[in-house]
Amino acid sequence: MAKRGGFPGGMAMPGNMNNLMKQAQRMQRQMEEGQKELETKEFTAKAGGGAVEVTVSGKKEVLSVKLSEEAVDPDDIETLQDMIIAATNEALKQAEEASNELMGKMTGGLGGGFPF
Repeated sequence: MAKRGGFPGGMAMPGNMNNLMKQAQRMQRQMEEGQKELETKEFTAKAGGGAVEVTVSGKKEVLSVKLSEEAVDPDDIETLQDMIIAATNEALKQAEEASNELMGKMTGGLGGGFPF
C-alpha cells in the first residue's frame, strides 16, 4: 500500500528546510553587499573617437558628460547628440553587465539545481 503524506526520509525535512532558509538568508546578505558595492562603481564609455565621454554609476545614473572642443560643431548638433546617446548607452550597458555578472555569481547554483 502506498504511503500517504509526509516527506521521504521522515523527520529529515525540517532540518533540510532550516538549512535551505539559512542558505537563502546568506545569499540575500551577499546580494545586498554586492549590490551596495556595485552602486559605488563607475562605468565610463567614449564615442566619436573619444570626443564624448559619459560616466554612469552602478545605480545607472549619469554622473558626468565630457565633450572635447572638436565635438562641439554648431552646424552639426545631431552628430554630437548621437555621440552622447552612444556613449551613455554603452556606459549603461557596462553597468548592466556588471549587475548581471553579480547576480550570476550569487544565483549560479539555482538555475536548474532544484529537484522538482
